[in-house]
Amino acid sequence: MIKMQYVSLVRGERQILHDVSLTVRPGEHWVILGRNGSGKTTLLELMTGYQFPSSGRIEVLGNVYGQCDVREVRKEIGYISQSLMEKLTLHDPVWEVVSTGAYAFLRFYQEIPADVRGKAYALLEEMGFGHLAEQPLGTLSQGERKKVMLARALMHDPKLLILDEPCAGLDLYERELMLEEIGRLGKRDVAVIYVTHHIEEIVPLFTHVALIKEGRLEGAGLKEDVLNSELIKQTYDIDARLEWESGRPWIKVISGG
Repeated sequence: MIKMQYVSLVRGERQILHDVSLTVRPGEHWVILGRNGSGKTTLLELMTGYQFPSSGRIEVLGNVYGQCDVREVRKEIGYISQSLMEKLTLHDPVWEVVSTGAYAFLRFYQEIPADVRGKAYALLEEMGFGHLAEQPLGTLSQGERKKVMLARALMHDPKLLILDEPCAGLDLYERELMLEEIGRLGKRDVAVIYVTHHIEEIVPLFTHVALIKEGRLEGAGLKEDVLNSELIKQTYDIDARLEWESGRPWIKVISGG
């Protein structure tokens, strides 16, 4: 699905990534964890071809970047980010916002095909949002808008789905609803890459974790192997204890006092 080999990225005087190697195989779902500014979002931008490395090799869905048309690769990638959500028009109806995902448009300026509209309605019904289909996007809560973005990303049946902090800004209730919806992605034929600051967002869907600090991978592999007190301390510079419950890790910071 994704193969990054010795990838480095330099911008001006700053080295953002240092020899990162990461392989995502079919059937795996990954979470990328790290502090602010560690390079998480940069990794996503490299995977989607919105940035290119200073050195190293990136292969996504069988395509080697630099030897393919990245625009064609992106047609097989679903992407959710706060910056994308901010570009959508709040007075457009929810079904229309979802429909734009079929073409990677931000909005339509022509008649929308009936089959595209039907698929948008079906996705909203599947997520329990059918009753909101005709509502303007701006009338929805933040959590509801995030779920609309997820439906939009699924409109073109992507092989790879990249989620950049989809639960940011949500309260506990809406976060758990969003995570429940993300957990259902296991029923689809799609690989998920999920970026977050919060370890407790690692729901049972996710199989693997990558920890990144200052542009370097501190650990990458099966979540049960990578999520341990030693690697958490290396990544976050805190002493913490992890506890697992119902397939999710929970973190407890150990006070120095």
